[in-house]
Amino acid sequence: MKRCIGFLVGIILCLLLLPEPAVMQAAEVSAQACILMEGTTGQVLYEKNARTKRSMASTTKIMTTLLTLESGGLDTEFTVDSDAIHVEGSSMGLQEGDTVTKRALCYGMLLPSGNDAANAAAVAVAGSIPAFAEMMNARAARIGMEHTCFVTPSGLEGEGHGASAYDMALLAREAMQNPEFRAICCQQSARVHFGNPPYDRTLYNSNKLLGMCEGVIGIKTGFTDEAGRCLISACERDGIMLICVTLDAPDDWNDHIALYEETFPEMQRRQLPVPGMLRISVAGGVRPFVSLVPQEIPAFGALDGRSPDLRTRTELPPFLFAPVRQGDPVGRLLWYDAAGRCIAQTVLTAGEDCALSAEKTKKYRRFFFF
Repeated sequence: MKRCIGFLVGIILCLLLLPEPAVMQAAEVSAQACILMEGTTGQVLYEKNARTKRSMASTTKIMTTLLTLESGGLDTEFTVDSDAIHVEGSSMGLQEGDTVTKRALCYGMLLPSGNDAANAAAVAVAGSIPAFAEMMNARAARIGMEHTCFVTPSGLEGEGHGASAYDMALLAREAMQNPEFRAICCQQSARVHFGNPPYDRTLYNSNKLLGMCEGVIGIKTGFTDEAGRCLISACERDGIMLICVTLDAPDDWNDHIALYEETFPEMQRRQLPVPGMLRISVAGGVRPFVSLVPQEIPAFGALDGRSPDLRTRTELPPFLFAPVRQGDPVGRLLWYDAAGRCIAQTVLTAGEDCALSAEKTKKYRRFFFF
């Protein structure tokens, strides 16, 4: 009996002496809702009230910008809709009769957080703000944003408009996979061409975290009386990207900085897992199959040696016809998280040459030159 008690006491002491978690405790974060997410895999590293729908103010413009960039025709000039630009709050300075491009509107949304730019983009893409809201919600569903409802393109309060911190992290991760979005949101200022007639002017980014914290590469600020201070940021160090979302955070700058500073030192850079046997059959070749090589293997950050539950899938034709050259693109390798969301993909290429077999060569020669 004494031995059992001693054994239990030993276990309790060991548990008490375990190191504290690498991320902050909830009481140390000023935000009412917060999440820290690994940017490649979507693994949640820390959360506080992150699954509850809340007002998220102008961070809404992440979705508006993403849909605008995906709509194409970014550099085609057009005249802004006069009704759309008459909106309260932050502005990029649009006036009636201004000539603008969708690309300029994206700068206007992500840097000075222009509500006029968001409304003008919505009308340009979908024809009306209600139609654009439908597009926003459809895109949110595809991303897996289950606690989200978009009503306005700008983030000004509308009945039912809101999202959870977790959903906004999913959106930020999706947006940062778009090269054009990523290139815009990281800029502290930019020269943009618009007006009547158009002329160059400088827009400044409201995201002060870009100059305050090492490695921050975006993304978006927000504020309304109802939502409070909202901030979504992405920070990249040593090839690892973390995404942080705070909603209703009086001390949002320091919340983000503290989470990054405490978490990055605990992260280990790893590559996504690759299946052990990647090959494809070859018809008419000197060998029955060729190996497949990923063109690129994305990296991710693992916390305390923990790896997320990931799945892989290949997209390949049934077989290849010889000849095959090393480096030829053959198909794709895709990685999925536990929820079934595709988190990364790469091209699969032929790992070696595979010439046409002598027998097949003779047949082809007889067929073409007999």
